[in-house]
Amino acid sequence: MICDFMIIGGDGDLAFRKLYPALYQLEVAGCLPPCLKIVGISRSEDDQQSFRARVREKFESYQHEAVDEQAWKSFAARLHYARVDATSEASLLPLREKYFADSNRDLIVYLATPPTIFAPVCQSLWAVGLVRPTTRIVVEKPLGEDLESFRSINASLSDLFKEEQVYRIDHYLGKETVQNLLAMRFANSLFEPLWNNNYIDHVQITVAETVGIEGRWEFYDEAGAMRDMVQNHLLQLLCLVAMEPPARIEARSIHDEKLKVLRALKPMSSSEVRENTVRGQYQSGAVKGSAVPGYLEEQGARPDSTTETFVAIKAEISNWRWSGVPFYLRTGKRLVKRYSEIVIQFKEVPHAVFGEEIEREDANRLIIRLQPEEGIRLMVRNKVPGLDDPMELEQVSLDLSLSESFPDRRAPDAYERLLLDVMRANSTHFMRSDELEAAWVWVDGIIAGWHKINKRPLGYTAGSWGPSDSIALIARDGRNWDEG
Repeated sequence: MICDFMIIGGDGDLAFRKLYPALYQLEVAGCLPPCLKIVGISRSEDDQQSFRARVREKFESYQHEAVDEQAWKSFAARLHYARVDATSEASLLPLREKYFADSNRDLIVYLATPPTIFAPVCQSLWAVGLVRPTTRIVVEKPLGEDLESFRSINASLSDLFKEEQVYRIDHYLGKETVQNLLAMRFANSLFEPLWNNNYIDHVQITVAETVGIEGRWEFYDEAGAMRDMVQNHLLQLLCLVAMEPPARIEARSIHDEKLKVLRALKPMSSSEVRENTVRGQYQSGAVKGSAVPGYLEEQGARPDSTTETFVAIKAEISNWRWSGVPFYLRTGKRLVKRYSEIVIQFKEVPHAVFGEEIEREDANRLIIRLQPEEGIRLMVRNKVPGLDDPMELEQVSLDLSLSESFPDRRAPDAYERLLLDVMRANSTHFMRSDELEAAWVWVDGIIAGWHKINKRPLGYTAGSWGPSDSIALIARDGRNWDEG
């Protein structure tokens, strides 16, 4: 694992908020090889000393934890900064000679930049000899705004890099509980025999945020919740829930099974889009007791925007295992609380020996919590202690808290896991290009349906659970959203 890091966009928010802190934590954990270099590059003027000071300052402000001085000393020695125009061969050539001349060392290039400059950056890297068989390139979303633009972006990478050299990151796939989903399903005989339409009533996937657009109105208005969240995060979670057991836990097998799920997502006609999707846009309200503006009142907003900040979808998977099991997807900004979870709602017992009055929603439910705290809860019915006749039942939870079950183990941040995977050349927890193509095909179909039927976003008050139509979407099937 002899390698070096080049972070293009090395003075940006992503680098300071996520990448440098993750690499520092890998230093603390002893996971970085002694000779690894980390070179941040951008067009901004800076020197080594002030750059290292900024990395530390940002770490302390974002992470709210004390710095390990010994680890920091080693980490700071790895950190370098260079003022470079990554789209210019003439600018990149001295950088290569200074930091990356040894072609026997793997090079990891992290494009923390807009996709619009992927092509010229990659061309410049190739021209100066930095596209080698052992070069790996990491890219962040957004990877397009539709299938056509994704293919264009992907072509700028695939023209110069093999598929196995490209790491398309989705940080949700680096979360401990998401990775534990594979272990829970395929390392335990308890769940997999029940993991089908014979025993599962429905699945819910929710990613709820309390924040708004955080000053990114222009970017967000081009994307919206469907492109920003559903096309990647929610569909990747759906894949991990719905995929068939892979032949082995390795990248190709897992990507192949995820692709089958995405291709089995049932396309929606215009009438089905009208019936099975909800678009919303937040209006002024209060979140956690503080007044917040509506989407159209945000700084830089265009008052006639019809971009959605909330989406709810009833999706179906057309295959043997999941036929007849609805997958309810929901994501939105400025909701009542921040949480992400997957809910597996099992069916009711076939015969109510304890009486018909037992509530349907009290049937067994597996809740996989991704944030803010990661853990797994299994809801089961249990007898209430006492002398009641007939026997009184109540729903209780069997909890697996990662922090309580493994008190001596620190759960790594998603970026720590994913950056280490890149160093190890392990693409299991990344997205393959054909997965993203299949996801865009399904998402584009829904967006086209919205345009065809002129389905405009419904207003919802900030600090609520979204439009009331999203509650009706699941309630008409006799079900309810789990509210964390």
